[in-house]
Amino acid sequence: MNNITILQTEVQGSSMSFYIMMGGVIFVMYWFMLRPQNKKRKEAQAYRENIQKGDKIVTIGGIHGKVDSLKDTTVVIVVEGGMKIEMEKSAVSMDASMQMTEESVKQAT
Repeated sequence: MNNITILQTEVQGSSMSFYIMMGGVIFVMYWFMLRPQNKKRKEAQAYRENIQKGDKIVTIGGIHGKVDSLKDTTVVIVVEGGMKIEMEKSAVSMDASMQMTEESVKQAT
């Protein structure tokens, strides 16, 4: 009967370490995956809210242009050839000067 009691005690101890390990895995996933993604999303949202006339931008579709005018939720950009395109602010990806080039990557490393 003593052997059965010892085995039950060991099982309880290993289940506690299992929960500790699972908690650690969840924490690591949050810290290295979800947190940076949320930070990047907030930065992109802040950039879209602060777009001004004359900024050079790149859309999520890869269109490069210069901001001509702004409305509540849309932006009008001028592309090469003088053509104007109106699109949602959510379609703006980044400032054209923020693009990664081979030189900037080499300088970062």
